[in-house]
Amino acid sequence: MGKPVRSFDLTKSSITRQKTIVVGAGIGGLVAALQVAALGDEVIVLEQGAQAGGKVRQIHGVDSGPTVFTMRWILDQVFESCGERLEDHLQVTALNNLARHCWAPSAYGLNNDAPLDLFADRAASIDAIGQFSGAAQARQFATFCDEAKKVYQTLETPYIRSQKPGLLKMTRDLGPRGLMTLSNLGPFASLWQTLGRHFSDPRLRQLFGRYATYCGASPWLAPATLMLIAQVEMDGVWAVDGGMRSIVNALQKLCIARGVQFQFNAQVNSLVVIENTVRAVRFSSNGQTEEIAANNVVFNGDVAALAEGHFGEAARFAVNAMPTNQRIKRRSLSALTLSFKTKQPVTNFPLVRHNVFFDQGYEHEFNDVFNQHRLPQNGTVYVCAQDRGDDAVAQAHQEHMFCLINAPAIGDQPNAGEILSSIEVEQCIHKHLKRLELSGLRVSIDPSQYTVTTPIQFNQLFPGTGGALYGQASHGWMNQFQRMGARSHIAGLYLAGGSVHPGPGVPMAAMSGQLAAAMLKADRVSTSLSKRAVTVGGTSTP
Repeated sequence: MGKPVRSFDLTKSSITRQKTIVVGAGIGGLVAALQVAALGDEVIVLEQGAQAGGKVRQIHGVDSGPTVFTMRWILDQVFESCGERLEDHLQVTALNNLARHCWAPSAYGLNNDAPLDLFADRAASIDAIGQFSGAAQARQFATFCDEAKKVYQTLETPYIRSQKPGLLKMTRDLGPRGLMTLSNLGPFASLWQTLGRHFSDPRLRQLFGRYATYCGASPWLAPATLMLIAQVEMDGVWAVDGGMRSIVNALQKLCIARGVQFQFNAQVNSLVVIENTVRAVRFSSNGQTEEIAANNVVFNGDVAALAEGHFGEAARFAVNAMPTNQRIKRRSLSALTLSFKTKQPVTNFPLVRHNVFFDQGYEHEFNDVFNQHRLPQNGTVYVCAQDRGDDAVAQAHQEHMFCLINAPAIGDQPNAGEILSSIEVEQCIHKHLKRLELSGLRVSIDPSQYTVTTPIQFNQLFPGTGGALYGQASHGWMNQFQRMGARSHIAGLYLAGGSVHPGPGVPMAAMSGQLAAAMLKADRVSTSLSKRAVTVGGTSTP
C-alpha cells in the first residue's frame, strides 16, 4: 500500500470551485454527477468496477440487470436539463405487448394453458382478459385500472417525486381527496388482499401480485399502493436499441462532455468524516491508497454497506442503524439469474420481449424465499427474449436470453455456501427449465456463452446487501417512511440509489440521482448570501 497521493486542507474556508465526489457509477451516480457538474463543481466519479453501470450490466451481450424501461419522462427530464433530447442519444421503441404470461398446464385445475398478454392499450388488455377469464373478470380489470390510476395520480408528487416522504407532510400534501383515495384502498391492506377484492380468477391475482416483486417484496406483505405499477406500465414500456447498457453509455458520454472525471477499478475504503462533516474519500487503485478532498460526496450504493461499516466507522452514522437480527428479515429479494445465448432462435414457443411463466402455489414461493431463506421449490420464471418485439419473431441467428428466478438475499450468511451450493443451484435451474418445457419452451444453450449469477455473486458485486437487489423490501405501509432520503445524517454526504428512493429500476435510480443533486444544491443555496429557494428538479426562484 502506497502513501496517499492527494491530501486536503481543512483550514481552507473559501474554495472558488467546489469538488464533489460520486461513489458508484450506477444510474443514480451518473445522473447526480451530470447535474452537480451543471452547478460548476469539479466532479470525480469513483467506481469499483471496470466500467459504469452498476446493476445495469451485460454478460455475453445479454442485459443481465434491469430489462424493463418505463417512466420515460424521468430520463427525458435528465436529458432536457442538459439541453439535450433523449431521442438524439438513444433509439427507443414503445412496446404494444407489455408481457406474455403463461401458466403450467392444468394449473389451478382450470385446464387452460393458453398465454395471456397485457398491452399498453387498455382496451386490448380488457379484451384479452375477457377471452382468457370471462367478461366478469374483464370488467373487474377495468375497475382495477381505474383505481390504479387514481393511486398513481395521488402518490406521484408526495411520494414518487419526494426525496423522503414524511407521514405528516405526506398527509398534508395528499389533501382530502388523496386521503380518501388511500382510505378506500384500505390503509393497512396488503397488495394480495386488495387483489382479492378485484379478481376471483387466481391466475389474475397471481399476475398482478407479481407487481410486488418489482420492488423486491412479497405480495402478502407489500402495501396495496403498489397496484399503481399497473398504471406505470400502461403509460408505456420501451425497448432500448443495444439494450439497457445504451442508457449508461449515453449518460456517461454526457458526463464526460461536461467535464466529469471517471476513475474505474477504484475501491473506496472509507469516507473521511470530521466533526460530522464529510471531508474526503480514501480509495485503493493499482495497489496504492489515494485520498481526495471533497466539499460534498454523493454515495450511490446500498445504504446497508454504510451501516455495516464497509466505508469506515464514522460513515456508519450517516444512516439509520438497523438491529442485526432485522437485517436479513428486511432485505428485498435477490435472484438466481441465467444469461446466455441460444444455439439457434427459439421457435417452439411464441416468446415476446417480456415473458412470465407461473406455477400454482404462489404463496409457497415467497414462504421459501422470505421465511425459509432457500431457493424456491416452484418459483416464477421471468424470461427476457432481448431480440424480440411485439411480433414474437426472432431477428437473429442466436438469441440473447435472460432468465430470473426469485431467491433469498443470504449471500453473506455463514450457511450461504450450503444453501446456494453448486448442486442446489443446478437442481433449481434444471427444475425450472423443465417447468418452461411444460409450456413448450425449450432452449438450446450455447455452453460457452452461459453464466449463472447467485445471491453470493450479487453480494460480492454489491457488498453489505447479501445480494438484495432492491434495498429494503417494501413490506408494510410504514416502510415508505423508514427509508433514508437523499440527505444523510452527515453534512455534505448525499445518498442515491434504490435503497434510498421508493421504487426500483432505471427511472427511479435516475430520479434518486436528481434528488441527491437537488438537495446538494438546496443546501448550498441555503448557506449562500442570495438565500434562494430550490425546488426538486433544479429550478431556483428568488
